[in-house]
Amino acid sequence: MITTVTASTARRAAGSLFGLAYGDALGKPTEFLTVTEIVRRYGPDGPRELTGDPALVTDDTQMALAVAWALHDAPTYTAGVVEPLLRQRFLDWAASPENNRAPGMTCLRACGELARGARWQDATVAGSKGCGANMRVTPVGLLDVDLDTMAGLAQLQAGLTHGHPTGLAASELTAYAVRLLRDGAALPELPGRLTARAREQRSVYREDWLGDLWRHSGAGDPAGFVAEGWDECLRTLDRLAAALARPDDGGDPCRLTGEGWVAEEALATALLCALRHPDDPVAALARGATTAGDSDSIAALAGAFVGAAHGMAAWPPGWAGRIEYADQLGALADAFDSGVR
Repeated sequence: MITTVTASTARRAAGSLFGLAYGDALGKPTEFLTVTEIVRRYGPDGPRELTGDPALVTDDTQMALAVAWALHDAPTYTAGVVEPLLRQRFLDWAASPENNRAPGMTCLRACGELARGARWQDATVAGSKGCGANMRVTPVGLLDVDLDTMAGLAQLQAGLTHGHPTGLAASELTAYAVRLLRDGAALPELPGRLTARAREQRSVYREDWLGDLWRHSGAGDPAGFVAEGWDECLRTLDRLAAALARPDDGGDPCRLTGEGWVAEEALATALLCALRHPDDPVAALARGATTAGDSDSIAALAGAFVGAAHGMAAWPPGWAGRIEYADQLGALADAFDSGVR
């Protein structure tokens, strides 16, 4: 179920969905290169042009589409309704011949257990906080729902594969960042507002969405379980604030906020790229793709953020017809725009 939103919001939703895919495509060929190798290949400004026809994406965009279609198909947003839809979309992705983009082992392992019919709390990889938890959460932030529902959906979609509390918290913060930008917040507001959200939510365990997930962690109680995740995110947001307080030296943002292989670092480093280039969206993507870390995920999230801030006007007009899955991205953008399935 896609709720009808205003025209300005829908434009921002389209910008965010396509921005995620564009960043993913630019970061795909640089993910396992050093910064020196990237600069040698693309120049000091990094990759700024889509290549290929179509320009291929990774599992980041594929799984974001899986989440978006599950939300699209949901008649209402509750754990009991959405979990089976997410499960099926994830399993369809896992079995697809197009799942050949170096997918994360955590996602594959969890999908294997889900395919055997395990409860998702038993299927998830309880100790993993990999960025697969939040690389796909952008569609949740684009829904016109209350904040509690947004938080529950963000944590549920993360928890199906990544059961670590930091994966849950970082996913909620990623969705919240997209939500704030979709609603018109300025990019520089995000660090402070995300920090406030993390402090507010530090002891909130969403049992109606997560069930008994906390018991799989060895934590003594639900509040202690979630606090670990929020505290880790707060420490990483502190690193982001410290990075932003310094002049930009133009170097690899991973040196300051982490390489992005784990969820909280993917969020912080993508935000750093977006905040270093708030008025040059393509530069934000290129900055994310020119890193020694998880370049495709960092650039994808940076694209989701700047796209939500600026809408489709952020992106070169010729890109929309050249990106892989353009038909699905366009259909979902139209659905967010009009509420029509």
